[in-house]
Amino acid sequence: MARRPAFPPLAAATLAVAACGRDADRPAGPVIPPTEVTAVDTPPPEYPLALACAGIGGQTVLNGTIGTAGPPTKITLLRTSGNEELDRLAREAVQGWKFRPATRNGQPLERTIQVPVKFTPPQERPQACFALDAGRTPAS
Repeated sequence: MARRPAFPPLAAATLAVAACGRDADRPAGPVIPPTEVTAVDTPPPEYPLALACAGIGGQTVLNGTIGTAGPPTKITLLRTSGNEELDRLAREAVQGWKFRPATRNGQPLERTIQVPVKFTPPQERPQACFALDAGRTPAS
């Protein structure tokens, strides 16, 4: 003689569905969308007058690891401007910048971002350039 199941198939399915719904009774925690790194305070780097007057400029691209507290924790040169002094000044400036860190579920995360820093010589020479020229000794 065949044994009858303890629960008829329909009753078993109902129990399974009811068990799944128990978590649905509890309120789900709020969904906090992720955020990306946001620049907060990024003063421009120093641009030496002599380089600007000489028309020397370029763009330095840095990789900056932004820590969970906001400031960069590591800065590395990704692409040079072609001038070592401008690259150094770009790195020093970015090291002092402030960021809002990226987050996931409301928790701050460390992220590495690319940071371009552009040095653009002035279109017209400022008066200070002429004064700088006057202070130079002529080349022999």
